[in-house]
Amino acid sequence: MSAPVFKTGLRTLLLALACTASELDAAGGVVVIGHASLTRLDVATLERIYTGRVIEVDGIPVKPVNANSGSAVRNRFLQFYLNEDEDKYTAYWTVRRYIGKGASPRELTSSADVINFVKATPGAIGYIDEADVQPGINVLLK
Repeated sequence: MSAPVFKTGLRTLLLALACTASELDAAGGVVVIGHASLTRLDVATLERIYTGRVIEVDGIPVKPVNANSGSAVRNRFLQFYLNEDEDKYTAYWTVRRYIGKGASPRELTSSADVINFVKATPGAIGYIDEADVQPGINVLLK
């Protein structure tokens, strides 16, 4: 392999790694929080909760909440944790509701609303921007 081809290949690889790191950093700005009664979650369990396929964790009924449709934090959550976009997620829940398999999680308008709901509701799970995390919040997944 000639030196110019190697350098071009190396530059391409480094650029791809930099792009991937910035995407992960942007998606990593979403923090999943839960009521004090809940313990840490893995991504697979979180995905099953937000798609209605898991309704309890460690014997505790879970109550997931979403941010408003179209919000930046919701888009990052859907992309990073569920590997979906808004249209796919909405369509998924439209079908589930139509066939009688439940309704999508309730939507709350702000991080403060999510935090208050999660703190006050046993089994509640939500997500907020990492910048909105306060002391005493039970972080389930970061």
